Amino acid sequence: MESLYPQTEETRVQRKMHGEDDSAANPSRNSRILAVKSFDVSDCDGTKEQSVKLCGYLNKLTGKGPLRGFKTRWFVYDPRKCYLYYFKTPQDALPLGHIEIADACFNYDVEVEEGLFEIHTEGKEFLLKAPNRQVMHYWLQQLQQKRWEFCNMSGHRDNWCSPTPCYPYTGLVAKDAEAMLCEKPNESMESVRSDFAVEMDSNGLVGLQSLRNPVAQPNAALNSFRNRVSEIRNSMSHLRPSRGGENRRSVFYTASSEDWEMVDPPTKDTLEHKPPPDSQRRESPSHLQRYSIGSAFTFDFRNPSRMKRPFHMGSGKPTRSAESSPVECNGTKTSELQLRIQSQQEEINRLQEQENQLREELAGQKELVCLLQQTLRSSQCDWGSTVSFGNMGPHSHNQAGNEVDKALAERDSQIRDLCGHMEKLALVKESLQQELKSLKIKVGEINEQLGMLMETIQAKDEVIMKLSQQSGNEGTQPAECNSPSATREQQELDILKDSLQGYKSQNNFLNKEILELTVLRRNAESREKALEAKCTSLEAKLCQVESKYLVLLQEVKSPVCSSSEQTHRGEVITRLLEDALQVESADQQEHPILKPNAVSEYDIYGFKTVPEEEDDEEKLEAKKRALDLKSLSLTDQETSVRVKWDNYLAITMNREMVRSPELKALMRSGVPHNHRSKVWSWCVNFHVKKMRDDVSKDYYQNLLSTANEKPNPACKQIELDLLRTLPNNKHYASPDSDGIQKLRNVLLAFSWRNPDIGYCQGLNRLAAIALLYLDQEDAFWCLVAIVEVFMPRDYYTKTLLGSQVDQRVLKDLMCEKLPRLLAHFEYYKVDTSLITFNWFLVVFVDSVVSDILFKIWDAFLYEGPKIIFRFALALFKYKEEEFLKLQDPMTIFKYLRYFTHTILDARKLMSMAFVDMNPFPLRQIQNRRTFHLEKVRLELTELEAIRQTFLRERDNSLDSRTLISDDEEDS
Repeated sequence: MESLYPQTEETRVQRKMHGEDDSAANPSRNSRILAVKSFDVSDCDGTKEQSVKLCGYLNKLTGKGPLRGFKTRWFVYDPRKCYLYYFKTPQDALPLGHIEIADACFNYDVEVEEGLFEIHTEGKEFLLKAPNRQVMHYWLQQLQQKRWEFCNMSGHRDNWCSPTPCYPYTGLVAKDAEAMLCEKPNESMESVRSDFAVEMDSNGLVGLQSLRNPVAQPNAALNSFRNRVSEIRNSMSHLRPSRGGENRRSVFYTASSEDWEMVDPPTKDTLEHKPPPDSQRRESPSHLQRYSIGSAFTFDFRNPSRMKRPFHMGSGKPTRSAESSPVECNGTKTSELQLRIQSQQEEINRLQEQENQLREELAGQKELVCLLQQTLRSSQCDWGSTVSFGNMGPHSHNQAGNEVDKALAERDSQIRDLCGHMEKLALVKESLQQELKSLKIKVGEINEQLGMLMETIQAKDEVIMKLSQQSGNEGTQPAECNSPSATREQQELDILKDSLQGYKSQNNFLNKEILELTVLRRNAESREKALEAKCTSLEAKLCQVESKYLVLLQEVKSPVCSSSEQTHRGEVITRLLEDALQVESADQQEHPILKPNAVSEYDIYGFKTVPEEEDDEEKLEAKKRALDLKSLSLTDQETSVRVKWDNYLAITMNREMVRSPELKALMRSGVPHNHRSKVWSWCVNFHVKKMRDDVSKDYYQNLLSTANEKPNPACKQIELDLLRTLPNNKHYASPDSDGIQKLRNVLLAFSWRNPDIGYCQGLNRLAAIALLYLDQEDAFWCLVAIVEVFMPRDYYTKTLLGSQVDQRVLKDLMCEKLPRLLAHFEYYKVDTSLITFNWFLVVFVDSVVSDILFKIWDAFLYEGPKIIFRFALALFKYKEEEFLKLQDPMTIFKYLRYFTHTILDARKLMSMAFVDMNPFPLRQIQNRRTFHLEKVRLELTELEAIRQTFLRERDNSLDSRTLISDDEEDS
């Protein structure tokens, strides 16, 4: 923490050397106050989860005893439960644990290590460390804001079945969810909170961009590692010689503007293979003397091992280092060293020139040897020619042989002399190379000594410059101000200023923390009082219900003696029925505590709970059904399903959902209301991914533009069916409803995408259900997935060929799974396809209660059309015994029309669909579809032939008839 810890003089000097400024190193001094507004759900309409995800690397204190230390963890905030999960890596599926932010308080200390902060929860304490102070403040501010948002959500404590959604609602239920979850923030409280808020930037170290930032993870991960390494290094320092000044950079001020870079002399291995360059070997003394002591140039010691070696003078005794020894070297010693270096360089040059001369002489001798070898070869050829003349006399033969022997002896003697001379030259060369090597080593040592002296001079120059600056800035002050005590006072003043800035920042944070905790405590107390009042009101209502129930039992039990008593009984029963039919109106919703009602006017999907146009008996039955559904939604089994989904989505926070047996089982158990938008969107995108990849990103918008510009034959029928789609749902009840225009857009876009179908009655209901949880474009692709991926071809065409085939497949499956019930229907000649045809065409829309409908759609969007067959058989299985008791065709058919609305237990129905109906292979359905498809096509061909024959006979009969006028008829 630059602003929370003292800055030494050495630190500030180093910053000046590298061109840094205190304002850049300490961003908190230039930070301005930022008003942070509270979370508004309407602001995040249409946004994706990734854009607001709070995640990043932090170091967490873990372990016990000697193994206790900081380890890097990947932290992800989950807004559903206000949990801060931490993983070992971003790719991990299971979190190592979580921190409950809703009940936590935060704190950090100025005087501890940089980036260190604490999170205190009930019975636990978490110690975390950010890469730097700025990132720490960013995390603390974001966690405070998330806690504030979660705790101000309406019903986050008392209505556990509707937690904060982790994925923004994108359908028509979004506005209902926003109205239920959001409370209007207190403006005065928000202004006070904004006074303590400070603008902080994460610098790419927080959020999903930290995964793509190569600096993010090492900065967070290596802090603890570096600390451990430094501790080990300090503990082992007594095992090696003392070494001073690692990785130091010395700056010397010169009169010229040129910079010198001095590199440590190479090692012995390097000297053996790499001679010094010519520019260094032939440098003149005037070039060295051109730089005076007062110049400014940089020496970069790139070999840290050389820098750590203690300074040794020519006597071999170690002297004090440049840091411990004050300025005690003068310019005379430096000039003497420069003269010694110059003389050594001249000697090296002389030896190298001598070496070059010897090499040239050796090359000449080699050439002479080559010439002698050629002469020898020619002499051998002459000797061969001499031998060839063997017929010559003996005298001439002996004379020629003597001459050849003499010539060979002379040549041999010359060759021996040359070889000896070459050996001498080789010895001389080797001795010169060894001498050259020793001289280079001496030059390296002298360079090192020169570097140490230059550091000493630099320290001297720094002191001189500081003193000169102080004397220039404080010339009017007394001479005592230039003393070392004044410098120490100035340093202490700077330290106090930095500490003051740190304490101010900490004070603002703690004030905001105390303020928020106080408000949250007051809100919790007010919620507790409201719950107590609600509980009291519910107890009073329960007493009233019990009293009315007892009165009703008493009236029913007592005999009717007179007409007045009968009238009184009728009035009592009527009054009780009126009280029972009351539902929660819009006015009562504003005061739910004063007038609590178990049944609202609309359910969470927007469907009307108690229809107004029905008679009292049906209204009473509708309210009873709503009460039963609400009681079923509060069972332990439903709670278990919600917990399983929360755990699964917590696992998939770091990765996309993938098809798996676990996800299949969860989909079959039903998706909770607050997760359905995300899950449905993923299912649709999974099934149409290839289609969407083959078209442009603005494909849906282009279809809408085409529909607006060109007339479509389906437009008229679409307009007629809009208000008839879901009239009992508030999102489609009137022309001004928010769902009507969206439904129109989806149907028009689909009619242009698939002109073979255009529009078919039934598509409007499919699109309307999809729009409840998806936005327009996703609902359009959901309709595409159902029509073009799930259902067979010709399912929604004019002939409805695919739908007819599925009715015969269902009959075959009933013969296999429910033989008694099918025989009962056939005995009384009841055609079930008149009812089940609509089940398949619109996937049970308006055929079952809303809770069961959406659970069927959850599994349908994941597995496909096989789900329709499963639930169709399960519905008949659920009421099989009731059907078998009916012995009249009209009674059976009447019960067949409404029996699905009497089924309320979704868990029992799903168990029958996914357990009792097994085995249920998809291949069996496909084979039966293929078999019945040929039969239906053959029947349609025969019907078409019969129709054509009938038309021809009718035309012929009309032509053969003789038209007689009225006059002829009268006559």
